[in-house]
Amino acid sequence: MLPYCLKVISTALKKEISSCLDVLNSGGTILYPTDTIWGLGCDATLPESVSRIYKIKKRMGSKSQIVLLDSQEKLELYVENIPPITWDLLKNVDSPLTIIYPKGRNLAYNILGEDGSIAIRIVNHEFCRELLREFGKPLVSTSANPSGGGNPHSFNDISPEIIEQVDYIVGLYHDAISLAKASRIIKLYENGEFSVIRP
Repeated sequence: MLPYCLKVISTALKKEISSCLDVLNSGGTILYPTDTIWGLGCDATLPESVSRIYKIKKRMGSKSQIVLLDSQEKLELYVENIPPITWDLLKNVDSPLTIIYPKGRNLAYNILGEDGSIAIRIVNHEFCRELLREFGKPLVSTSANPSGGGNPHSFNDISPEIIEQVDYIVGLYHDAISLAKASRIIKLYENGEFSVIRP
């Protein structure tokens, strides 16, 4: 039998996930904690929802965004050709890692880079992982700040301007402060080479 405190956490988690799913399935936007910082999210397969995220951030649509998945087994659904080096990078990762793949697929056209590339991170965060598993589709993840603003390491760092525009705010982890910095970013090329975009 689970201790009472764990029961409460589990119940709260399920309630928040259910509320997020209602919003995401109707094309809405959410403000949620991730494995790095607080993020703005939506269904990464819906162009209209992705456009709303750009509008909230006041960001140009030509800039691609990060997509979250709950497991590496799902990569083949959203990446056309996965460079073999991917598996070594993921196997040896010890901190949040975003990989930019040469060509994305089955995603909103306006979440891809101008060259068709897509940035994907496999999450290691209880809430995100469970939400993604239940949702069954990838989520947009972009920092919950106006374009060019500081990264929100806690809920209190998020500006009212952002909070007022989203459809749902996750009610967990508001008192937590993330010590993680924005994820490391590596770009892979079709020829098997790679470059470090953000250390």
